[in-house]
Amino acid sequence: MKATISLDSLWQTIQSLSLNNQKWLSCKLQENIRKQEETEYISKKEILAGIDAGLKEVKLMREGKLDVISAEDFLEELRNEK
Repeated sequence: MKATISLDSLWQTIQSLSLNNQKWLSCKLQENIRKQEETEYISKKEILAGIDAGLKEVKLMREGKLDVISAEDFLEELRNEK
């Protein structure tokens, strides 16, 4: 079952709430807005720069100019950082 309500009806409902409930709702809405504003977005330019850097590292590894570690060693390093 899908319920729909107009914004005017929603506003009337909010106005009919007690002051404490309105304050609670206000806090919840503000928390939600802050969370959305804090969400970081990565631009296309940043993604492409990361891919480019990774490919350059692979090239250096293949040429023997950059040390390579195994996946197991890498995971062990991550575990030890905690």
